[in-house]
Amino acid sequence: MGLWSFFSFSLLAFVLLYPFHPKFVAQAEISSPTTDNRFYRLEITPLEASVTRKSTEDEVSFKVDNNAKVLSDFETESVVVGALNPNNGNQEGNEIQGGLGHEAHIGIITVPNYPKIPSKQYDDISEDNQRRPTAIKMLERTFPDTRKRVKRSVGSTYTENVDRSIHGDAQPRGRFVETVQGVSNSRAEYRRTGEEVKGSNPRQSEPHLDTSTFALSGDSAHNQAMVHWSGHNSSVILILTKLYDFNLGAVTESSLWRSTDYGSTYTKLNDKVGSRTVLSYLYVCPTNKQKIMMLSDPEVESAVLISSDEGASFEKHLINFNILSLLFHPAQENWILAYSHDSKLYSSMDFGKKWQLVHDNVMPGRFYWAVMGLDRESDVVHIETRIAKGCAKYVKCRAQRCTEANRQYLFPGHVDTNSLVVQDEYVFTQVTKTGRASYFVSYMRESFKRMKLPKYCLPKDMHIISTDEKQVFAAVQEWNQNNTYSLYISDSPGVYFTLSLENLRTSRGPAGNLLVDFYKVEGIHGMYLANKMVDHHIKTFITYNKGQTWALLPAPATDVVGNNIHCILPFCSLHLHLEMSENPYTSGPITSKKSVPGIIVATGNIGTELSSTNLGMFLTSDAGNSWRQIFDEEHNIWFLDNGGALLAVLHAATPIRHLWISLDEGKKWDRHSFSLAPLYVDGVLMEPESDNHIITFFGHFSHRSEWQLIKIDYKGLFSRRCMDGDYQTWHLLNKGELCVMGEKQIYMKRRPGNRCMLAQDYSRIYSSEPCLCTAYDFECDYGWERQADGKCSPAFWFNPNGAAKSCSNSQSFLNSTGYRKVLSNNCKEGGKNVYSPRRQACRPRPPRGLRLSTSQGELSATVGSNVTFMVYLDDGDLLKTSIQLDFGDGIRITYSNLSRTDDGIKHIYRTTGIYRVTASAENNQGSDSSTLFLHITSPVERVYLSAPIVTIRGKEANLTAVVWPSHTRTLTFFWWFDNSSEPIITLEGSISYTFQREGKKKVTVQVASGNTVMQDSKVITVKEFFRSLLLSFSPALDEHNPDIPEWREDIGRVVRTALSQVSGVTDDQLLVSLYPGLPTTAELFILPDEHTSSEHKRQREEALDTISDIFVTALNQGLIQFELKADIRIIVYITQQTLAPLVDTNSIHSGSAMLMLLTVVFVGLAAFFIYKFKRKIPWIHVQTEDSHEKEPEVISTVGQNDNISKVKLSEFPSQKELMEKELEARSRGGIGRNMERIVTREFPNCTNV
Repeated sequence: MGLWSFFSFSLLAFVLLYPFHPKFVAQAEISSPTTDNRFYRLEITPLEASVTRKSTEDEVSFKVDNNAKVLSDFETESVVVGALNPNNGNQEGNEIQGGLGHEAHIGIITVPNYPKIPSKQYDDISEDNQRRPTAIKMLERTFPDTRKRVKRSVGSTYTENVDRSIHGDAQPRGRFVETVQGVSNSRAEYRRTGEEVKGSNPRQSEPHLDTSTFALSGDSAHNQAMVHWSGHNSSVILILTKLYDFNLGAVTESSLWRSTDYGSTYTKLNDKVGSRTVLSYLYVCPTNKQKIMMLSDPEVESAVLISSDEGASFEKHLINFNILSLLFHPAQENWILAYSHDSKLYSSMDFGKKWQLVHDNVMPGRFYWAVMGLDRESDVVHIETRIAKGCAKYVKCRAQRCTEANRQYLFPGHVDTNSLVVQDEYVFTQVTKTGRASYFVSYMRESFKRMKLPKYCLPKDMHIISTDEKQVFAAVQEWNQNNTYSLYISDSPGVYFTLSLENLRTSRGPAGNLLVDFYKVEGIHGMYLANKMVDHHIKTFITYNKGQTWALLPAPATDVVGNNIHCILPFCSLHLHLEMSENPYTSGPITSKKSVPGIIVATGNIGTELSSTNLGMFLTSDAGNSWRQIFDEEHNIWFLDNGGALLAVLHAATPIRHLWISLDEGKKWDRHSFSLAPLYVDGVLMEPESDNHIITFFGHFSHRSEWQLIKIDYKGLFSRRCMDGDYQTWHLLNKGELCVMGEKQIYMKRRPGNRCMLAQDYSRIYSSEPCLCTAYDFECDYGWERQADGKCSPAFWFNPNGAAKSCSNSQSFLNSTGYRKVLSNNCKEGGKNVYSPRRQACRPRPPRGLRLSTSQGELSATVGSNVTFMVYLDDGDLLKTSIQLDFGDGIRITYSNLSRTDDGIKHIYRTTGIYRVTASAENNQGSDSSTLFLHITSPVERVYLSAPIVTIRGKEANLTAVVWPSHTRTLTFFWWFDNSSEPIITLEGSISYTFQREGKKKVTVQVASGNTVMQDSKVITVKEFFRSLLLSFSPALDEHNPDIPEWREDIGRVVRTALSQVSGVTDDQLLVSLYPGLPTTAELFILPDEHTSSEHKRQREEALDTISDIFVTALNQGLIQFELKADIRIIVYITQQTLAPLVDTNSIHSGSAMLMLLTVVFVGLAAFFIYKFKRKIPWIHVQTEDSHEKEPEVISTVGQNDNISKVKLSEFPSQKELMEKELEARSRGGIGRNMERIVTREFPNCTNV
């Protein structure tokens, strides 16, 4: 998460303080993207459950949150890293603990996660303050540190005479504090002018501090507080104190205090906000710090309290959702985005008075306001929305008009969750396919391009460290790394990356976030510090040219008391801790400031490697060329007076009452007393870059005492304002070299020891002069690697003459010499420069290495979607090479040259299938081609198993899986028969199967389409023989037919019961199956009696014939009826018999069967003439309308012989004709039996359910 710079006048963070720990341990990390002003709530854990501060081996300056993917930009105090690939574990919990600060993204990287991007520093301080939010920090009472320190054996003449022993469990639990603006109170205050300087009583002209103490009476039980100083020379401070119940997980009491005199006195404002209102959080508009928003505790009521006058008055507005985090617009003071606990994003254009839903299913921390100058509309919002587990979409819309019609989906396809980051000129995201992540970047809002690392880097993880100065710094874990990462640096578009430093030291935070030891030095362009693992030892390295070269830090010549230190490079050097400050009210182990270039103060040790023991404080005033030890114990050190003075407070295990101030860059330190009684210091708040010289100490005298606020005015340290004669110049050097980042730079600073106040606007850079370019100003280009002699040569996998940077728009091109100029380097090229790219004429070359892929590397797409094909050519004359792409569906397209395909070739497939897509490249020198097979599918909505409900043992039964919508060759079918242990797998939706045993057999078909599997099952009765009749119903039944399987089963059961009652045949011998569609028809199956001996097969068959005749007679006479509803009776009629009664299982066909076969021909001819008159059976007509491709063929129920012809359903007469014939037959005494059987022979396969 991002760090907070002291350039922000108010701070926001969550810090847990532990027993015997004067320094806060952050419960969550804070991030501050350049364009985002985001505040997050924090979950607080009981102190007993908290983990004490890590040892220094586990502390780093760059942090990557699980929620973020990519981090960027450096804070003044430190930098934060973001992960490009997500760490999904405990993501939502981490979001809540993410601090009240900015949330950065790509993560995302983190990166990450998901990753946080700290706020960017600007040359114009006022602009910087407008872009970053005023952060409100949450404090908790602190107690001495449980971490034990091993001191150096040297003593200090400055140290206080106090007991520094550590008793981790002896102290009671600490408390929690924060800052808020307040009004004067009549309560008496203690003021003290004149400080002791080295034990003497100074006169008024001598350096002194003016202090006053105020106690927040009545809030001794409150264990948390939030503090806000309006800044910009405002005298208003707000403090919100709270009692947080760790058992309930909620705030039960709160008090709001306001000061109008820089913290000398405070007034309680509970009556103004409502005596019963419990306040939980305080936010400040970053572009207008007079505007304040407070949230009530949602356990009591969901409301926002708004103030436009720095807390002098408030308006309450009820809301219908619980706010988890806020994001203020970087320019419009009234525009806010709010993220709720139910993953919904809301927007307000009137500073919280009215809210409108923007989008639901939004990933926490994955929403961004427009970046001014890049997005066309200032109210644009970039959002990552979750659509499935691990899958999201990148959505762009306007805050108040984010309907589906107004949304833009700028990335083709899905992205990984917690991977979207919008930062400066870049948009990052990540896509994981087949276990390998691909990283994409959009520069200046152009189309996304794949980020290219060295070919065999094969990243397992990536985190974006910075997007500062139009360049991307990324920490990449390569395939063969486990606990370390490598630093890669990109070109301006963020596409091509080269290696800068291997084996960066990393670790994981309590929440699983990545911690990377990498730090940007403020005020000096191109200067960075990093901790690298060398032979299992952690060493600190420094670079002055943006990572082109790195070197160890030289150790001081003497220790703090002047004893010589014998430390010779490279065997011994200085090592620094580069972690970010866990407590935003402390300075952290390393600090630098833009207003004082060249000065760095850090915690570290001298030796062969970085250690957590023998720690001291070290300072450089010449940008790292030489170092001095200033303390032999850890201190928190801040810059005062625009960087002209240094303030040091001991990182003590006991209460303290003294502080140290230096006016000569740490060479001499004066001790001052800030409190009569020793104070447990919880934090220090100051207003930098202002005309007043006030700092505030927060603390307590004991764990049960009230909050103590000590205001310190340090203006008395100075005698006057600085004049021209009070400054001196110094040259920026790199090991004696005058040219740094391509220019000679001379800086100006106050003469050490002068007691004059610095002006805010004095120029730090005195002069700069460009130098002639040398190898020192160039880094290796993409595909080139630096050798031991310092030269760049092509990697074994890279072809420097390939098409990557070949002729695309002209007859010549700039061919890389293996070097590219370090970005922001200002060197000027001489007459002959061997490092700059050389223009070469394009030579004719045949196309080689043509590659074809989809934009996301997938080989499947859904029907109707836009598929983007990418064509790459490794080598060839691109300007004269034509590209042809055959999409495999009869459409092909030709381009005159490859440059026209840079953004991809889009195509939409309208039908499912497997398509052979071929790309061809051709010029007068030769040709090349590449092919891929693309599966176009559509989601399977429904599967229906069409199968006979009765079949004959030993005969093939035809089974068909009908899929909606229809697919072509893109599905896999799994057939499970009865109790089989393994399925039969087919690519077709039909199968023939022979059942060898009688009984009820269950058949299940599963249809697999991508990740979707659907199934349907049927129970088939297997018999040696059976008879069947086709049934029709009164037309009234069609009016009540919903055409669903359940209804058909119920009607079949009713008909079966009616048949059994009329005939006396048991239900076990009857099966009735209704067909789908209209008109309603059914088939009656008559089964052999299981209780009859199987030895008399002929008798059993004759019995079935007898029963069949009985049913024919009953049906013809209208005896089979049932009541559907009151006054609605349905009559069941016989339509025609199926093939089943005609089946002769003997090897010799009977004469009657042969007669029936001849009759089939006659009926077929009759059906043909009927078809010519366009007559159809209505229910068959409906069925054919559902299938527009071709009329279905009917398959025999019992698996008839192949020599039996198949008849199309459309060839049957219409229902009207059948009814007319039936009425005519009834007038004659009924339909003949032979005719029934003949029609049955023409009507196979209607046994499907």
